[in-house]
Amino acid sequence: MQQTLTLRTTKRREVLDITRQVTAIVSASKAKEGVCTVFARHATAALIINENADPGFRTDILSLLDKLIPEGVWEHDKVDDNGAAHLGATLLGPFQVIPVKAGHLLLGTWQGIALVELDGPRQREIVVDIRGD
Repeated sequence: MQQTLTLRTTKRREVLDITRQVTAIVSASKAKEGVCTVFARHATAALIINENADPGFRTDILSLLDKLIPEGVWEHDKVDDNGAAHLGATLLGPFQVIPVKAGHLLLGTWQGIALVELDGPRQREIVVDIRGD
């Protein structure tokens, strides 16, 4: 089963928890065991799995990217002034794969799935693909 989530981001850079939406798609799939792949169809957005209880972590991710990838110094900025967004998305990656067992995502206690918006606000499409029995 495959379904696309359409999300509207509201800030230039933000981290949005999408765990609930992905969990609902897995439940609707009726898959008992298998894998769930979550894929961002964009070059300036990424997906991560990490802490989802403390909103400070979301701020920390963006602060880390600020330190690692400063704005305005990249060759790509000559094209459309978002080189840092492309580089951040490259480092974090466009997809995550989560095992499914007994019809549930096998995320750890504190883990959640998040979209990292690096060049918003925009409409983003996230493809959720569930394979299994």
